[in-house]
Amino acid sequence: MTTPHHNDSTDASSRPETLRQWARSLRALDLEVAVRATLAMVVPLIVLVLLGRIDWAVYATFGGMTALFGRGEPYKLRARSVSIAAAGMLGSIAFGVGMAALGAPLALLTLGLMIVIVLGVLLISTAGLFPGTPLFFVFAYTVCAQVPTDPADVLPSLAVGAVGAAFAWIVTMSGWAVRRAAADRSAALFKELPRHPRINPAAYRDKLVWLSIGQMLVGVLVAGGLAILVGIGHPYWAVVSVVAVLPPPGARHSTARAFHRIFGTVAGVLLTALILLPGPPVWVLILTIGIGQFGAEILIGRHYGAALLFITPLALSVSHLASPAPVSELLVDRVVETALGGAVALVVVLVSRAALARAARRQAPSAPPA
Repeated sequence: MTTPHHNDSTDASSRPETLRQWARSLRALDLEVAVRATLAMVVPLIVLVLLGRIDWAVYATFGGMTALFGRGEPYKLRARSVSIAAAGMLGSIAFGVGMAALGAPLALLTLGLMIVIVLGVLLISTAGLFPGTPLFFVFAYTVCAQVPTDPADVLPSLAVGAVGAAFAWIVTMSGWAVRRAAADRSAALFKELPRHPRINPAAYRDKLVWLSIGQMLVGVLVAGGLAILVGIGHPYWAVVSVVAVLPPPGARHSTARAFHRIFGTVAGVLLTALILLPGPPVWVLILTIGIGQFGAEILIGRHYGAALLFITPLALSVSHLASPAPVSELLVDRVVETALGGAVALVVVLVSRAALARAARRQAPSAPPA
């Protein structure tokens, strides 16, 4: 009986190709982006815990969200994008903290929300930022505006946000030094940087930009108003859901994103219940935020619903750090308000799609007579 001949040279030659395939697979996972975003979010939180100032965590967290911008851009352009995004995040934090310190009534808070949406969309459209949505600006404003704030705490809160944003800027730009150190291996280890955003100073004249702003304003007013009318405890979640579902200017209107938002959030809430209901220490919350940020960045470009399995524990842990509330109430509010916001956004998407289709038919040239 003969035994198969083992060809060592064939195996040896196949190893480099296998390694290259693994490298390509790892690059496709956006590990570089995920690591940067996680470090920018978690390191400031660890410092605050060590300093005994976890009450400042929410400001550091939103400052750290600066690291979510600039992905896939060459570093010269990324420096510009991340700087603009940092200014947007800090402006949103400052606006929210100012509203909280003033004890602003609902009408003023709502006006502030509308201003954040308008300026956020215009800023993103003008600077060509990605993600192309004011979601993080709205999230920062709405949460910071809800945190009870003494006027004497305004400047320290803004300073923490600024330090968080500055650290996120450094982490986001650190890839330049890492790639430079890797030299010849850079192409094998890291993804290409194909995105080249352009400044568009005429964005404020773009009808699609204002259409997007109009859709968001209508959606957040309806969703937020319904949440307040029903008496739900965290109405800003309904607002955030609307902004998360509606597309950026010029993007295709999709109904799938609304369903992904709702069902992904429900699954994420069930997972979060396992974490928060036992009453974990603050270190567990920070670990949850870190894992949530990492997983979200890996999955967000592939499947929005799956990414929400990580986004939901992240968001709820941040909210719980900002203003602790009964966990069961927190979880129920999240599901109900996400469903409400998603449903409102779905209606806005369907109405907008129908209106755009009618406008296209009216502008289409009529067929010549036979």
